[in-house]
Amino acid sequence: CCLEMTTKRKIIGRLVPCRCFRGEEEIVSVLDYSHCGLQQVPKEVFNFERTLEELYLDANQIEELPKQLFNCQALRKLSIPDNDLSSLPTTIASLVNLKELDISKNGIQDFPENIKCCKCLTIIEASVNPVSK
Repeated sequence: CCLEMTTKRKIIGRLVPCRCFRGEEEIVSVLDYSHCGLQQVPKEVFNFERTLEELYLDANQIEELPKQLFNCQALRKLSIPDNDLSSLPTTIASLVNLKELDISKNGIQDFPENIKCCKCLTIIEASVNPVSK
């Protein structure tokens, strides 16, 4: 699966397994792991937790979100539709800059009460989930 990345300077390139950059190190703000057949969030994501603003994990088989994901303080958009999530962890409240959350087409039954701590959150796409509350 190829991973596309976008830097602050809007340069698009390929992130190769060795993650070696030519010249100065790029600041990665967007990672797209859509349609990669993943069962968990790739560990490489956490190498960019200070600069990552958008993360796309669409159409995989991810069952849970790791705690370390919620250290990505710059994250503004988290897109994880069409996965196998059954719940959102309460640690989602630590994503204080999150503006958009797409959790559609999962098995999520309820939202943690403290999601209201995500003060910037303006868009939640949660269709095709058995949400009860």
